[in-house]
Amino acid sequence: MLLPKYLQFNYTINSTTAQILIFRYLATGNSFVDLHHSYRLGVTTIKEIVSRVCSALWNILQKECLPEPTKEDWLRTAAEFEKRANFPNCLGAVDGKHIRIVKPPNSASLYYNYKNYFSIILMAVTDANYQFVYVDIGSYGKCGDSTIFQQSTLYQRINTGTMDIPEDRPISQTRTTPIPFVFLADDAFSQSQRIMCPFIGKQLNMKKRLFNYRHCRGRRYVECTFGILANKWRIFHRALNVNIELAIDIIKACCVLHNYVRSRDGFQFADTLYRFPSDGNIRGGTHTRQYNSNARNILAEYFANEGAVSWQNHYL
Repeated sequence: MLLPKYLQFNYTINSTTAQILIFRYLATGNSFVDLHHSYRLGVTTIKEIVSRVCSALWNILQKECLPEPTKEDWLRTAAEFEKRANFPNCLGAVDGKHIRIVKPPNSASLYYNYKNYFSIILMAVTDANYQFVYVDIGSYGKCGDSTIFQQSTLYQRINTGTMDIPEDRPISQTRTTPIPFVFLADDAFSQSQRIMCPFIGKQLNMKKRLFNYRHCRGRRYVECTFGILANKWRIFHRALNVNIELAIDIIKACCVLHNYVRSRDGFQFADTLYRFPSDGNIRGGTHTRQYNSNARNILAEYFANEGAVSWQNHYL
């Protein structure tokens, strides 16, 4: 990968060395001090190189690796979800990941999350190939997933109808009622026309439990994507000890690099060996839910009958 010519450094370091340095930093999680001893460069110099290269990677790769989806892209994503996760009319799986950081100065408890550490949040929508479709980076760690998503540009564009989402369609020839294309999310989100959450509660009938299992099979793709991201770019195995602006640039660079690598490596069988737990983890908070119960009930009936898969009853 070649960096642009305008990315010039006022140091005795060429573009190739800068690329090696940045990939070593992101892929191994080495600190600036470790790189200082390895490359005989000052810590401040290395920090500036990392900052400028991460920014350049985002600017170069965003349009290629993280473009705005068209209607054809959404339909292609839905077809992949139906093929791999057996979930029709699914545009992607959405969730938030807490990226651990060292407490920023004078930030009080803004970045302190419910897991008892400081973080910023990577909110993402992923497809069935473990690639990012949309990312929103930098929200306070104290914020909930539902709040962050509702404040995102994706949610605003969905509500205003400016996102090129396909029209509602039936899920089979026998069930002719059109249902909307949806994003799968856990019960920390508020269900709406485009966000579909699992049924909550412990005393659920068989159809609802089947729906939750099938919903989980689709939603696990975002969880697996976060795991692949963190294992490929091991900078996320420790707290980011940089300022917030640089932390955001690092996360953005890793997201586009993740898509860049996935698009060239293709689908890996080893990625499917991850077992996501089938029992939902209900996270705290009460919030208003605008249930799209009709579409969810149609899907629950479909999964229990003509849309059933042979192994589903073994996981209940």
